Amino acid sequence: MIKYLYLGRVDYGEALRLQEELVALRTAGRIGNVLLLLEHPPVLTLGRNAKRANILASDELLAARGVTLHEINRGGDVTYHGPGQLIGYPIFDLRSLRNPSDACPPGRGNRLGPVDFVRLMEEALIRVCGEFGVSAGRICGLTGVWCAAHGGVSDESCGTTAENQPKGERKIAAIGIHVARGVTSHGFAFNVTTDLRDFALINPCGITDRPVTSLEREVEDPKSLPSLESLANLAVREFGLVFDEPVAPVESLAALRALAEAAPDSATSEIPTQEFPAPAFPANDTPLQIPPEVERLRHSKDRPVSA
Repeated sequence: MIKYLYLGRVDYGEALRLQEELVALRTAGRIGNVLLLLEHPPVLTLGRNAKRANILASDELLAARGVTLHEINRGGDVTYHGPGQLIGYPIFDLRSLRNPSDACPPGRGNRLGPVDFVRLMEEALIRVCGEFGVSAGRICGLTGVWCAAHGGVSDESCGTTAENQPKGERKIAAIGIHVARGVTSHGFAFNVTTDLRDFALINPCGITDRPVTSLEREVEDPKSLPSLESLANLAVREFGLVFDEPVAPVESLAALRALAEAAPDSATSEIPTQEFPAPAFPANDTPLQIPPEVERLRHSKDRPVSA
């Protein structure tokens, strides 16, 4: 069961604190898998690998525009969040999920790893785009969801790097997670009616040769788009279908905390933790250049993995 909750507009710092709280509860087995949906006021976030040079605006300009700045412990470079952007923070225990794909590597059964989890999130958002007649897909070597300038974007794995592929694709969603003790945080940022001019403040995720876009820009009739909350409900439905899990709303944070309080002290995750090692995976909610060695690292029990 995936519980979900739409929170409306939430300050970025408050959202970080809320994620920490829910991750602790999920790790302790006091709540099940929860998907938070919300939007943020204008904010730039710098991951552990961020380069200050990728912020193109001065501190004075950021202050004048009301854009705050947060240095956080995820991986990756600089990202922008703002009004009109649907944010999803899945607080999921990967050990409670199974990979619905038949293409699992030999020896892994249908275990769902961090990279698999990211690919399923991409698939859910690709399907959301399709609901509005927008063709979207993946770019080999880059994490996220992309709209193609000409034809479709391949959603199949390939042997070429992103640098060798034709340019012109437009990024509509950034995706990245942090995994600690098997529990995910961070998530996706899906541009719905986002003011794309704000992306001029940065080199989004350090990428300079591919622009960003929004659902509003890609659809034939922007006025036909539903509210952000309605679109969040659509995204939840697609998450349930892709992850092959039932979904159910939670009335409020208070109701979610009440569930945690009512859980017995001996509550555990759906899958015994000793069955699967739980390494700490570094976060990265910016597109990744996926080198070949990542595939080797994915299957290591002793080394961290970037998803």
